[in-house]
Amino acid sequence: NHTRISEFTLVGLKSHPGSQLLLSVLFSTMYIVTVVGNVCMILIIRMDSSLHTPMYFFLENLSALDICYSSVITPRAILALLLGRRSISYNGCASQMFFFSLFGTAEAFFLAVMAYDRFAAICSPLQYQVIMSRRLCVLMVMGSYLSGCINCTIQTSFTFSLSFCGHTEINHFFCEVAAVIHASCSDTLVNELVMLAVCGSIIVGTALVVFISYGYIIITIVQMPSAESRHKAFSTCSSHMVTICMFFGTVFFMYAQPGAASSPNKTNTISIFYTIVIPMLNPFIYTLRNREVKRSLKQQLKR
Repeated sequence: NHTRISEFTLVGLKSHPGSQLLLSVLFSTMYIVTVVGNVCMILIIRMDSSLHTPMYFFLENLSALDICYSSVITPRAILALLLGRRSISYNGCASQMFFFSLFGTAEAFFLAVMAYDRFAAICSPLQYQVIMSRRLCVLMVMGSYLSGCINCTIQTSFTFSLSFCGHTEINHFFCEVAAVIHASCSDTLVNELVMLAVCGSIIVGTALVVFISYGYIIITIVQMPSAESRHKAFSTCSSHMVTICMFFGTVFFMYAQPGAASSPNKTNTISIFYTIVIPMLNPFIYTLRNREVKRSLKQQLKR
């Protein structure tokens, strides 16, 4: 029978009071940097007409997504560390899981879309503007969010159909799918299989698009006649490749392997990396390794 409880307790960040204060300062700093960095990236792209291209359209949307993604998790974790408020309501937990799954899935599809964009730009430069039309770019962004909506609806509805008995503790600092499943007193085999099947197919599917796109990109770059052309082509892709390696490496470990729901203790640190650290690093990765963005930033600062 389904037992409806009023709240959960998040115990993933329990530590010494001094450590909690240090973590709260660290999380607060990273969150501020995340918001400021991604807002600056959006403003730079918006204010420079030379950056109004498909690549920067996706990058602008990725920055907005990273702000939302981090905002679902980090502020609540900071309050838990500062004020000791570890309880979260049943509906609040469901909402957090819903939006976390939505934005996390959309980010995976965004990275795949951006890989396809680089494939079209480098492998078919003469047809690039025709292939990556404004309509297609908008449809790709909408499709990424639609895929996120489908996944988060499946994950949230399946997870919260489970029974939770008595005072339920979630061994995590937010309502992450595997940790909530692990806290249930029901048989969770079906839920674990659903999570593995759905999340695994999303991660493997988007990763395949990325790997195939970059396979063709590498072949094309190697065949370019001049070293300058090869360097320029590689420089436009290197920042995206760094982001891809960080994101897919962590989420694959979390969701695309059997037994992910049964060992939440080892995943807390990894979760911090892909929910807080990566959204903070993305603006720096794309700024420091992108000549056009650095040029535009210098121009805006001079103004």
